[in-house]
Amino acid sequence: MTKHIFVTGGVVSSLGKGLTSASIGMLLEHRGLTVRLQKLDPYINVDPGTMSPYQHGEVYVLDDGSETDLDLGHYERFTNSLLTRDSNYTTGQIYQSVICKERRGEFLGKTVQVIPHITNEIKSVIAKLADDDTDVVITEIGGTVGDIESQPFLEAIRQFSLDVGKKNCLYIHLTLVPYLKAAGELKTKPTQHSVGQLREIGIQPDILICRTERTLQRSDREKIALFCNVLIDAVIEEKDKDFSIYEVPFSLVDNKLDELIVNNLDLQADTLVLDDWHDLLQRLRNPENEISIAVVGKYAAHRDAYKSIYEALDHAGIAHRTQVRIQPIQSEQIEAEGPERLLATYDGILVPGGFGERGIEGKVEAIRFARERGIPFLGICLGMQCAVIEFARNVVHLEGAHSSEFDKDSPHPVICLLDDQKTITDKGGTMRLGAQKARLDPESIAYASYGESEVSERHRHRYEFNNAYRQQFMAHSMRFSGTSPDDKLVEIIELVDHPWFVAVQFHPEFKSKPTEAQPLFSGFVQAAVDHHTKRASRGAEAGVTKNEQIESKS
Repeated sequence: MTKHIFVTGGVVSSLGKGLTSASIGMLLEHRGLTVRLQKLDPYINVDPGTMSPYQHGEVYVLDDGSETDLDLGHYERFTNSLLTRDSNYTTGQIYQSVICKERRGEFLGKTVQVIPHITNEIKSVIAKLADDDTDVVITEIGGTVGDIESQPFLEAIRQFSLDVGKKNCLYIHLTLVPYLKAAGELKTKPTQHSVGQLREIGIQPDILICRTERTLQRSDREKIALFCNVLIDAVIEEKDKDFSIYEVPFSLVDNKLDELIVNNLDLQADTLVLDDWHDLLQRLRNPENEISIAVVGKYAAHRDAYKSIYEALDHAGIAHRTQVRIQPIQSEQIEAEGPERLLATYDGILVPGGFGERGIEGKVEAIRFARERGIPFLGICLGMQCAVIEFARNVVHLEGAHSSEFDKDSPHPVICLLDDQKTITDKGGTMRLGAQKARLDPESIAYASYGESEVSERHRHRYEFNNAYRQQFMAHSMRFSGTSPDDKLVEIIELVDHPWFVAVQFHPEFKSKPTEAQPLFSGFVQAAVDHHTKRASRGAEAGVTKNEQIESKS
């Protein structure tokens, strides 16, 4: 029978339940088990697709077109778990489903209530992931114990162990043990209160994972174990990681978490082997090169808005044994101060996706700077559209060229609304979403990066290149190196006379892993390394020449 692990969080939000759940999944996979992961989010939005990045961070898109929580990105980067729309449910989706059933008369006139109808619906979506091919389902409960919004989900997972048997369920509670500088000690009381709240509703945690900035002493662990009614060996320290999030699994292994889980759930598992992860950490700790990448975006002030992009750059750095220094730059800063002052020292420039007109001209100026200076450039989604706008204005000389998203009266709408989007008025879940195939030009950088003639990548957009301008762009050395299989949609553009200039309509960052860098990000980082090396060489030659001049004068 499939076993279930429920991960809850207490004391404060943003403790890293997603990373912890992903790390547990990775460890169990490396012990030969098949794992599925799932996140249940308490907010009432149907999905994060219409939420601001400042509120929620990036929207992570799956192959099936689901717009999901960014923690699912951690799940995919750490594990090989199959993620689908059943891997992320919100309060909005749960209530929407129950209300639809009520409207169809499925409850036979009964009064619809939180218990049992809402909790039954929650239990049903958890049970969906259990099948004969899955050893363990890991379900993360969003929010913090004590939140009003989380109560139906906590009640549902309490009931779930009664349905499938306690021996088939494991409750892991992630909590905070803060250090008070004034007192000079770690404080366990917040953890005690958090566990107390769980126990009030009938959930006794089996394992406590304690986030802390200081090492837990045995006396601290004994106190937590006593007051929280858990074994001392089940009090796991998860100390803050300053170096890399990819160290988190090793911290859990050091505390024998994987053994605890296997023994508690009576799982038949292999010996843990983490050679691939040891290798990636060794590469991270011992880089042979160092480069700097400017990420010019609208949401640069909020790191989680581009979470997958930053991770994909790190993965490419791991593949090339290169330390990638990432500098977020607000595109509005480019508008105010100019690209020369802000971008001249970087080895590569990346312009990510986004929505809305704010900061667009800054992105366009950054792209022009990369094109004219021969700096490696990668544009993603809106970044590709801005590259098209810049090229139209400054190379093809189409005055007033723009996207119809931002200027409906543009004389040259080089970016326009997709045909099947013109009758759509709802915002949520209505874009071109999910995995779509692209056919690659065998002479292109994209083909050289992927090594394949056809690829599948994830999309999230409404606007696309206007095919009426294809011939004009091609006449000025722009290559349409990737198109939809029917050739109707442009997926990738490149510049023939540039060292490395690639922009894509899709989101390649969603398919990158620390153990397997995404091909375009890998190519971009390698191009940045080459650019850095050439620039350093030119600088050295200029220094030698200057010294020779000084010597001749003396």
